Amino acid sequence: MEVTSTETVPGRDVAESLGIVRGNTVRSRNVGSDFAQGLKNIVGGELKGYTKLLGDSRDEAVERMLAEAEETGADAVVNLRFETGSVAQNSVEMLAYGTAVRLE
Repeated sequence: MEVTSTETVPGRDVAESLGIVRGNTVRSRNVGSDFAQGLKNIVGGELKGYTKLLGDSRDEAVERMLAEAEETGADAVVNLRFETGSVAQNSVEMLAYGTAVRLE
């Protein structure tokens, strides 16, 4: 299945819009990781534990969005977007959403 952050798939025409599809996941941070990241915050630099957490969350949210798109019979998802938010202390939600379409 093709996925794009643009309104169309390059070189293809959209035959039908099937509606919004989405996938999300909520992940909690590890207490040990929080401590290590706190120390890193003192000296500066990339917080690799958080980078991995968000990357894994993004991948899972996209997989779930694509599964929903497949259920609708879509060939592609256009206008892919991501949102993140704090759900509870020490947890983050990653949401992937876009428009499922059938291509000509």
